[in-house]
Amino acid sequence: MSMTDPIADMLTRIRNANRAGLEMADIPYSNLKKGIVEILKEEGFIKNFKLGKDGQGHPTIRVYLKKAPGPFKPLNDLQRISRPGRRVYVKSKDIPTILNDVGIAILSTSKGIMTNRRAKMENVGGELLCKVW
Repeated sequence: MSMTDPIADMLTRIRNANRAGLEMADIPYSNLKKGIVEILKEEGFIKNFKLGKDGQGHPTIRVYLKKAPGPFKPLNDLQRISRPGRRVYVKSKDIPTILNDVGIAILSTSKGIMTNRRAKMENVGGELLCKVW
């Protein structure tokens, strides 16, 4: 089985674990994924993450999901925007706001991986990786 979109796979693993009410999700490691997970933690969508290894010794990222009392989840959905078949790039002035700034967009910019708010502040555009709310 070849993986054509590792970022979509990561988002799906987190989304599925979250919907199933699991406490964590394991994801194969990459620097890009680590950058996205760091933003999810900074923005309060996940509790924490830890770098480790799986049974075969491959590096992994273990994402610890937040549980919220009541019907509201800290993480409602993650949506892939730019895909290998259709890359989506935005200029700094065209960076979208997600649900009146309740959600975030994660971009890969020349200054690293950052949220839509930080990219607007730093006036950089880039590849629109995903939306999280």
